[in-house]
Amino acid sequence: MEITWYGHACFRLKDRTTSVVTDPYDKTLGLPLPRPKADIVTISHDVPHHNYTEGLKGEFKVIDGPGEYEIGGIFITGIHLASPKKSDDKVAQNNIYVIYIEDIAVCHLGDLSHVPTQNQVEDLGSIEVLMVPVGGQNTLNAAQAAEVISLIEPYIVIPMHYHLPDLTVKLDPVDKFLKEMGVTKTDTIETLKLTKAGLPEETQIVLLEAKS
Repeated sequence: MEITWYGHACFRLKDRTTSVVTDPYDKTLGLPLPRPKADIVTISHDVPHHNYTEGLKGEFKVIDGPGEYEIGGIFITGIHLASPKKSDDKVAQNNIYVIYIEDIAVCHLGDLSHVPTQNQVEDLGSIEVLMVPVGGQNTLNAAQAAEVISLIEPYIVIPMHYHLPDLTVKLDPVDKFLKEMGVTKTDTIETLKLTKAGLPEETQIVLLEAKS
C-alpha cells in the first residue's frame, strides 16, 4: 500500500488496483489540489475544505456518512463522531473512517475536535495506521492528539490538518505536536509504502510531504 498526502486532511491510499482519496479540498484553502485519480472518496464532513470531489479525476464512489462499505475489495467503516459541545453545528459534524486495505487498518479521524471515550475508541477496532489532526482551532490540538494516540495505540501515526505555507486557515505548526510527543527530529518523506509484515513494533510518527 502507498499513502500520499496532498495537504490538510487529503490523502490517497492506493493498492494495486484501487485508490481511496480522503477529504479533497477546494482552492479557498490556499493549497493546490493536483487532481488525483480516485475510485473511492471519503468525506469527513460537508464543507469545501473537505468535500470538493470536483477536484478529482475518475469515476468514483463517494462515501459521506456512517455505515459499512465494500468497494473494489476494500472495506470501509464510517462512524459519526461529532463534537459533543456543538452537536447541531454543521461545521462540527464529523465522520471517522476505518479503511481496510491490503490487510492494514487505516483510520482517518477527519476533523475530530475532542478526545473520544474509551467505548468510542473500542468501536474503531484495532488500528494500525492513524491519520490524526494536530493543528488545533476546530480540531484536536497537540496535547489532545497525543492523548488520542495513547488511547488508540497505532503502529504508525501520520499528523495532518496543521499549518502549511499559503494555508488560508490558521492552524498550529506540526512542531508543536512533535514536541508534545517527545520527538526531536523526524524526516519528511514523499510517499509512505507499507506492508502488514513491515509495520513497526512500537508507535512511529511519519511526516509526509504535501504533494502538489
